[in-house]
Amino acid sequence: MLVISSREFRQNQRLYFERADKGEQIIVQRGANKSYALTPINDDDVYFSAEMVKKIKLSAEQAKNGEVKRITSSEEINDLLGL
Repeated sequence: MLVISSREFRQNQRLYFERADKGEQIIVQRGANKSYALTPINDDDVYFSAEMVKKIKLSAEQAKNGEVKRITSSEEINDLLGL
């Protein structure tokens, strides 16, 4: 694992991207209390998988058809959240 400053990263971005592409762990430190991991992503790292998109579309269709639970009080919210 390599820990570098944000200044060093800015000055040599290409080098650190290439090293991360080869599997090296790169940590960019920003100030005393902030750190970031430089990690390449692939198709499995997208924010919404195809399955999640299907679930979102189904939920939107259900809402459009009125298949929703209406909550009108704080007690119902607490019940829904199990509080």
